[in-house]
Amino acid sequence: MMRLLSLLVLLASGVAHGAEFGTLLAEKSSIAFVSKQMNVPVEGAFRKFTAQIVLDPARPEAGRAQIEIDLASIDAGSEEANEEVKGRSWFNVRDFPRAVFSSTSVKSLGGGRFETGGKLSIRGKALEVRAPFTLRQEKDILTVDGSFQLKRLDYGIGSGIWSDTSVVADEVQIKFHFVLSPTRK
Repeated sequence: MMRLLSLLVLLASGVAHGAEFGTLLAEKSSIAFVSKQMNVPVEGAFRKFTAQIVLDPARPEAGRAQIEIDLASIDAGSEEANEEVKGRSWFNVRDFPRAVFSSTSVKSLGGGRFETGGKLSIRGKALEVRAPFTLRQEKDILTVDGSFQLKRLDYGIGSGIWSDTSVVADEVQIKFHFVLSPTRK
């Protein structure tokens, strides 16, 4: 249901030497999620988001990211589901139209794996998240793939009858795929 990736998130490896990647190829990038309803996986995505990601694979610890997700762009599988999760009990997009991830750190986990840490804000609540990711470079394209789990109830997502975790699980898997080209100077 949510993926914010917020996202979400991103950054660096020792693949390219001295090249800074910072131009998001939005049409090739995605933020998706998997939740469970009555123990059945339900996949969805957010169709509109912006991401300012700056990453030099030779210096990943200097990477940074700011990702904003338009929560009204949710695709939860049906028009009925989309309207329900935009409402007051779920995202309350009228009062909280965006989810935002702001990175505060990037570190190497070894073996071509990395982790970004930062604050994810949803419904006015900002919590620390950590998101592992990998990098792949092919020519002038850098691909950042990762995922992390969040607990929707920590953000007040799914109140009232929807707070019953036997109906809708508390855990939501957020998946991100960002495709970057070199920063244009």
